[in-house]
Amino acid sequence: MSVDTSRRIIVLRHAKADWPSVADHERPLADRGRRDAPAAGRWLAGTGIVPDLVLCSTAARTRETWKLFAHELPTRPRTVYEERLYEAAPGQLIEVLQEVPEDVATVLLVGHNPGVQGLTEVLAGEHEGETLPELRSTGFPTAAVAVLAVEGPWKALEPGVARLTTFVTPKDLPED
Repeated sequence: MSVDTSRRIIVLRHAKADWPSVADHERPLADRGRRDAPAAGRWLAGTGIVPDLVLCSTAARTRETWKLFAHELPTRPRTVYEERLYEAAPGQLIEVLQEVPEDVATVLLVGHNPGVQGLTEVLAGEHEGETLPELRSTGFPTAAVAVLAVEGPWKALEPGVARLTTFVTPKDLPED
């Protein structure tokens, strides 16, 4: 794959988590999260966008979100559980994305707020329609998905180089 190839970053915030008496890293999904994660996966499958690689935080709620989301995809991409995504700031997320192998055209990042919202806003130098204004007005709810288009090599990823093409929240997703 040429480094000038168009690439995509799919940003998925974990689905709604429960608040039991466990460490934050071990929080499971709430019932609503268990409904929203597959709906988001069905939505992505319906777009025809297929990730080549998934980078998923090691937190229980992100792993559970990814498992439910992935079940809806036509094929399961290679998945890397990455400790650096837990509680990561946008700059740290960009550093992880800069390490993506150049043969990967589409990467899906499963993470946490405020990092995923910050990452999406920082990368989006351009946007289609009302995607960026909507993101800024609603925040990045649990189980929301953003799709960013990027040109050039992963190692050149930096603020403002992407176009936010899509932003969907659970309220935008059809019920099963």
